[in-house]
Amino acid sequence: MSGTAGGRRAVDDAGSATVLAAAAVGVLVCLLGLGLQVGAATLARHRAESAADLAALAGAREAVRGADVACERSREIAAGNGARLVDCAVEGWTVRVITAARCACLPSVSGEATGRARAGPVALGGPPSGPSVVTRGDREVNGPGRAEGGPG
Repeated sequence: MSGTAGGRRAVDDAGSATVLAAAAVGVLVCLLGLGLQVGAATLARHRAESAADLAALAGAREAVRGADVACERSREIAAGNGARLVDCAVEGWTVRVITAARCACLPSVSGEATGRARAGPVALGGPPSGPSVVTRGDREVNGPGRAEGGPG
């Protein structure tokens, strides 16, 4: 009696490779989905950081016109880069912003990525925000309404 063990017929394992292949394909699809979610989250983080960088630079450019103007310009630039402005602070001529970008992940894994940036002049030998010094012709202005006389 060939193919028997102890008088009983051997278990037929035909088709077990199909089950294993189907399981392997399922695992690969899950790994692909996970990889796509990680990629989408990374893309959202990069978008938020880029929007924060550009918004801070644009806000710093407008800081001489006031905090409201600087933060409004930062908001416009962040929106133009696919993010929203969460926070904006103007300290002297330095603008700090926080932006958030939506992740294009699955609805069950939704969230926002944030980016932070600071831009402004660097005072030599002082803190990064430095004193608010603007030159106007022959006078130097040290903050609002405090002018020192120049030569002449």
